[in-house]
Amino acid sequence: MPKRDEERPRDDAGLAGFGRYAGSATLILSSLADGPKHGYALTKDVEEFAGVRLAPGTLYEALARLESQGMIEALAAEERRRPYRLTAAGATALQAHLDAQRRVTETGLRRLKANWGTA
Repeated sequence: MPKRDEERPRDDAGLAGFGRYAGSATLILSSLADGPKHGYALTKDVEEFAGVRLAPGTLYEALARLESQGMIEALAAEERRRPYRLTAAGATALQAHLDAQRRVTETGLRRLKANWGTA
């Protein structure tokens, strides 16, 4: 029988350490996977593809955490806007996190279908 820790999908690439900011980190990294963006462009892109509006405090706290962990990097400011881009470490972390979330989603959908006739 697997140990309790082995039953859970692991997110060894780093987003698990974001705690309550993991959702916003995932959204930001997913947006930056499409190319560099400044804060306002990130907010609009996330709102468009996820239907979620990141509050400025949430956005900039997550950007600071992602930058401090080397998952994104700030580029030279353009006028008053500072764009960010995804790093190789950020792309690896995002891939690992999305793979883990895919497993959770597939398991949930399979169980719903088997037991509730939905999905």
